[in-house]
Amino acid sequence: MTNAPVCTVPESQEEFVPIPGMEEASLKIYNSQVLLPFSLENSQIHAFLGPFVGQNKKKIGNTLLPEDSSTLPFIYSPEINLSLFKDTTKIFRAFPPVKNRHLEWLLRLENDMSSSWVETGIFEFIQLAKFDLHLFDPQMLLSAIFFWNRETRAFEFPCGFVCPTLLDIAAITGLTPLGDRFYPDVFEDEISIKELSITWDKKKYLAFINAHVGQPGTPVSTSEHIAFLMYWLSGCVFCTPSLQVLKYYFTLAQALHLKKKVCLSKLLLASLYTCLDEASESLFRETGPRNLSGPLWLLQLWLNAIFEKRLSLTSTFTPTCDLEGARLTTLTPRKRLVDNFEAYIRAILSFTEFNEDLAPFIRPTLIGPAWLRQNNEVWNINLASVEIWVGFLSWDVIMSGMKQKDVRIYPYQPQLFARQFGLCQMKPLPLRRKESIDFDICVETGNYEEVLEFILRPDKKLTLTSCSFSPSFLVSRCYLRWWCQYCADKLITFDMFLKKLINSPLSSSQGPKQTGTFKNQNIIYQFEQFFKVSYRPNNVHRTIFDASVSLSKMVQRNIRSKKVINPRGKTDFEKFCPKRIPPLPNALFGLVKHLSHPPWVKTLDPFYLERKEIPKKDRVTYAKCSVYDFPRDKWWPLCWVNNVNPPPGN
Repeated sequence: MTNAPVCTVPESQEEFVPIPGMEEASLKIYNSQVLLPFSLENSQIHAFLGPFVGQNKKKIGNTLLPEDSSTLPFIYSPEINLSLFKDTTKIFRAFPPVKNRHLEWLLRLENDMSSSWVETGIFEFIQLAKFDLHLFDPQMLLSAIFFWNRETRAFEFPCGFVCPTLLDIAAITGLTPLGDRFYPDVFEDEISIKELSITWDKKKYLAFINAHVGQPGTPVSTSEHIAFLMYWLSGCVFCTPSLQVLKYYFTLAQALHLKKKVCLSKLLLASLYTCLDEASESLFRETGPRNLSGPLWLLQLWLNAIFEKRLSLTSTFTPTCDLEGARLTTLTPRKRLVDNFEAYIRAILSFTEFNEDLAPFIRPTLIGPAWLRQNNEVWNINLASVEIWVGFLSWDVIMSGMKQKDVRIYPYQPQLFARQFGLCQMKPLPLRRKESIDFDICVETGNYEEVLEFILRPDKKLTLTSCSFSPSFLVSRCYLRWWCQYCADKLITFDMFLKKLINSPLSSSQGPKQTGTFKNQNIIYQFEQFFKVSYRPNNVHRTIFDASVSLSKMVQRNIRSKKVINPRGKTDFEKFCPKRIPPLPNALFGLVKHLSHPPWVKTLDPFYLERKEIPKKDRVTYAKCSVYDFPRDKWWPLCWVNNVNPPPGN
C-alpha cells in the first residue's frame, strides 16, 4: 500500500488509516504475511500486523469480540464491594518464596550447571530467583484483574485490548518463543523417578531445600539438580497453591535437566491466562477471592513496566543482572493501602489513547540477553532473528497444566495487540473461523498433536519478510469501527466507578453505602436456624410451606426498612437474604415474593433432587469450550472447566 492518507474521526479526533481495496494477487500474498508495510502521503513507512483478509466485507463479523456476558470484566459489575479485598494475605498466598531461602542453593548449582542452563535457554530466567519476586502490590494486581476479560484473554483498557505477549515475557525472563510445546506425555521419562534420591515426605519449600541441598565442595548430582528444578518450577515459576514442591513437575524438570528445548515462554503465558481467569472469576464470589495462585509475579512485573512513567515508579537500587525483569522487581510499590485502588484505577482509565507506556519493551535502551537486546524492534531486525519474531507475531495454540485433567488450551493471538510491537492495528481475525470448525473434533484420548494440526493447519503457516519502517500506533478504520461498536455501551469513567462502590473504604468515594442490609443480625440468625431445621431435601413442597409462613411475616415487617422492593417492582433478595442458607434449587423464596412459581414448584416433582445430575470429581471433568473460535454447543474435556451439568452418558 502506498500514499495512504491518515484520516481523523471528526467527533473523537481518532486517527486511522483507510485500507484500500486490493487485487486478488495481492490478497493472496497478504493472507500469509506477518508484516504488511505501507507508506503514508508524507512518505513515512509503517507496517500493519497481518495477515490481511478483506475487512470491509459484511460477512466478516466481530468474531473476536466477547459474546458471553458472564466473562465480561469485573469493572462492569453494577456494584463493587472493595471491603472484600482488604485481607490481601489470604488473597495472595502463593507468591515466590523469599530469595534468602534458596539463594545459597542456587549459587551452589550455578557454579556447576550454568553452562547447561545457557544451553537449555533458562539461565537468565533462573537469575530472577535471586531478586525480590516475593514482593507485590495487591491493590495494583486487583485493579488490573478488574479489567480482565476471560473470553478474549486480555485487559480491556479504554484504548483497546492489552495483555502480556511473548515479547514481554522474553524481555522480563529472557525466554525465547522457540522450542517444543510442552503438554502431558509429550516427553517419555528417560530417568526413573525411583532411581533418584528425592525425598517426597518433605514437600514444604524450606524442608525440601534442607533435604536435597548438597554438601559444600561436592559435585552436583542428577538428583540434586532435578530436585532444584522441581523446587524452582513449583515455588518460583508457577507458584503452586499448596506452597509445596509437587511431584508432577518431575517430567518438566527432567526435560530441562536433559537440555531438551522446551518452550517455557508459551507454557508460562498459558499459565498466566489460567490464573487470571480464575482470579477474575473469584472476584464475583460473595466472599471475594481467596488463595490466588499461578505466575502472578509476572503480572506484577509487567504492570510495573507499563505504569513506570505514569505513576513515577522509581528505585535507587541497581540490579547486577542485565535483565529487564530484575530491574522491574525494584519498582514494586511497598506501601499496601486500600486507597491505592484510586491511583491504579485512575491510571488504567487514563489510557484513552495507546502510547509508548503500553509498549515498554520496544525501546532501544532495553536491557536483556544479546539476542533480544539487539533485535527487540521488529522494524530493525537481522535475518538471524526472523524465526524469533515469527514466534512473537504469529498466532498459535498454547497450553498450561502438568496433568491431563488440568490441561487448558488457549489461543495466542498477537493480532489483538499489534500496537504493543510498534505495529499498526487492523481489525483482528480469529485463529479459526467458527464456520470452519469440525463439530466432531474432540480430545477424548489426549491426542494433542491431532488437535493442534487441525487448528493450526500447517499448510496455512505464516511467513515474515523483514523490512525497514518506522513504529506507529495508528489503527485501521475497520478496527476503529469494530472497537467502538463493542465499547460504546461500556465506557466507564472514574466517577462512574465510584458510583458502583458499596461499603467503600476509599477516602474519595462518594458512592452509595449499602446500609441496613445485614444490620439486624438477630433476625438473620433466627432465620438461618429456622431454615436449617425446616429444609427437607426430599420434600421441597413441605419446605416451602413451612418456611413461607415465618418468612412472609418477617418480610412484611422489614420490607420498608430493608428496601428490598424497588420502584419498578423488582425484588432485591440476593442482598437481603443471608449468605449461608442451604439453597433451594432455582427458586429462592418464590412463594414469599408473590411471584410466578418456577416450573419445578408447579409440578412439585418429589424426585427432582434425585434426578438432578451431580458431577463426579474423580473423573475427567467436561466443560463447554468458551473459546469464541470453537462451537459453543459441544463439550470439550480439556478447555475451561465448569463442573456444572456434564454431558449425559459420560
